[in-house]
Amino acid sequence: MSDSGASRLRRQLESGGFEARLYVKQLSQQSDGDRDLQEHRQRVQALAEETAQNLKRNVYQNYRQFIETAREISYLESEMYQLSHLLTEQKSRLESIPLALLPAAAGAAAGAPGGEDAAAAGPRAPPGGPRAPAPVPGEDAGPRRTLTTLLEKVEGCRALLEAPGQRLVYNGDLVEYEADHMAQLQRVHGFLMSDCLLVATWLPQRRGAYRYDALYPLDGLAVVNVKDNPPMKDMFKLLMFPESRIFQAENAKVKREWLEVLEETKRALGERRRRAQAQEAAAAPRAPGPGSGPSPKPARGTNPFEAEAQAQPPADRAPEEEQEEEESVDLSLEWIQELPEDLDVCIAQRDFEGAVDLLDKLSRYLEDKPRPPAVRELRARVDERVRQLTDVLVFELSPDRSLRGGPRATRRAVSQLIRLGQATKACELFLRNRAAAVHTAIRQLRIEGATLLYIHKLCHVFFTSLLETAREFETDFAGTDSGCYSAFVVWARAAMGMFVDAFSKQVFDSKESLSTAAECVKVAKEHCQQLGEIGLDLTFVVHALLVRDIRGALHSYKEIIIEATKHRNSEEMWRRMNLMTPEALGKLREEMRSCGVGDFEQYTGDDCWVNLSYTVVAFTKQTLGFLEEALKLYLPELHTALLESLVEVILVAVRHVDYSLRCEQDPERKAFIRQNASFLYETVLPVVEKRFEEGVGKPAKQLQDLRNTSRLVRVNPESTTSVV
Repeated sequence: MSDSGASRLRRQLESGGFEARLYVKQLSQQSDGDRDLQEHRQRVQALAEETAQNLKRNVYQNYRQFIETAREISYLESEMYQLSHLLTEQKSRLESIPLALLPAAAGAAAGAPGGEDAAAAGPRAPPGGPRAPAPVPGEDAGPRRTLTTLLEKVEGCRALLEAPGQRLVYNGDLVEYEADHMAQLQRVHGFLMSDCLLVATWLPQRRGAYRYDALYPLDGLAVVNVKDNPPMKDMFKLLMFPESRIFQAENAKVKREWLEVLEETKRALGERRRRAQAQEAAAAPRAPGPGSGPSPKPARGTNPFEAEAQAQPPADRAPEEEQEEEESVDLSLEWIQELPEDLDVCIAQRDFEGAVDLLDKLSRYLEDKPRPPAVRELRARVDERVRQLTDVLVFELSPDRSLRGGPRATRRAVSQLIRLGQATKACELFLRNRAAAVHTAIRQLRIEGATLLYIHKLCHVFFTSLLETAREFETDFAGTDSGCYSAFVVWARAAMGMFVDAFSKQVFDSKESLSTAAECVKVAKEHCQQLGEIGLDLTFVVHALLVRDIRGALHSYKEIIIEATKHRNSEEMWRRMNLMTPEALGKLREEMRSCGVGDFEQYTGDDCWVNLSYTVVAFTKQTLGFLEEALKLYLPELHTALLESLVEVILVAVRHVDYSLRCEQDPERKAFIRQNASFLYETVLPVVEKRFEEGVGKPAKQLQDLRNTSRLVRVNPESTTSVV
């Protein structure tokens, strides 16, 4: 197709007055034959492909432009928000100026001498300002008034105003983001006090007013710098177990100020508490007063890492010796002072190993040392972190968490719980987690049309999970007490019950044939034997759980055989079988040989005739087949049920033969009936006895008695009364 022809065709199709019906009509009139139409079709198809390629190219270019435009819009929105925030901040500062001038005006109006109140107020920082003035010893009235003025704008924080010694260190506006998807949540205002951080939300209907949202003590707060990743920048994270919050500052400078002042305030709080502890220790009396009793014994610590409680000092020990013991415990080490905060950071960052290592280090350091009040306070703070860490590890092992990854995914949490001395709880949670995983795996199996295929998948999923769980359990709890292994055995038995429920619903409740049920049970037993590799034999558990269903299946199939035999007996004409073809006769011989009837040749006649009744032959095949399938399902608990079922089935045929032998008057037909009776008594019943003894391991006296009793009736047929 030439370029001129393609362009002409393109212009024709792109014209505004183009009509497809008219165009096709003209084209069919002008074409000479089928070849012209095929060529024109190819030209139109080539033009369509070219158009499609151009359309794809344009869509891709427009998509890139759309992405770039969206990015620019996002940047512009961020700049507009910052500009709006600056304007709001300036407005808030202007509104706070009259409030700052009120105390001075009130003092002048009251005639305060020397303007002491105004002087005491000192310079005030606006509520939205970057930093409040540093406190001057002995002159805390100014910061106190500033704190009161600011917190009066926050609804629900009156308790902070009543706290003595509280002062404002820093405050400012922040924007909170969602931790998972980094979506903007709300605008907040942060008030950093000397020992806590108050977060308040904006009230849109009231300018310059806030509502109380949360209060976090500084000793339980960890600050983490968030790396800038445009357009998300100028952010930092606050870690407070068990939650974390992300805030965005106005700019990089304000963010740096927040990080610095938070760290400085936390450090100053720690220094004040250490000085207070030192002053308390120095002020403690070194000698008991007259008439005073012995000093109270220190309470036992609650640290789970302490092996045994230390012996209490005797009552007659000199106070100087107690003071020396207190001074011998050095808690001024930097890693000890920062231990609670380090534990908070490790828990928040999911560094469970690091947290347990720190606890072990502290336990080794305080081992065999006395416990003065400072040590007890440190232990109380550490114990709180231990409880938090335990709760996190428990949540990691809860079934609500993702069950992917197999048993190894739980090893980390289990090992740390064991190190924390919580082996029993770790065992319980591990087994509960694995039970939920096994249950989920079974429920997610697709129900196949073929029952045997589904059972193969079910056994593979269940026993593989059980084997992996057992190996992981042995790895994780190798050094624990034997009680955990007992719990695992109990859990394995409960899990086996879950498996048998799913197995029975698919095999027995759906009324599958006895042969299918036997194959399915065989597959389950073979998989169950794999557990013997780790010394866990649950075959007897499977047997105990399947006894009821197998007994029901045997009873149902026995009833089917009895009804079919009775139906054939009602239509019995006592005639020889004619199989018509040698192939059919050969097939019958092979079936009898597979059932255990080896001398069937003596009952075959000339050509394709069989000197037996169709009813007797069908009964033989059905009964021996029932026996073979029942032996696959045999359990010691089912010995009596299987034997009784066989006796009931055989009695139906035997009684029918005996009744027919008594009632028949035709000599030839009577001889034929005797030949069928001889086949039953001399061939079929011995085969049943022999095969039952081979499958069970011991002879069946009931079958022997049945054959002997039936032979006596056949030899002396005096009664013509039916016993069927």
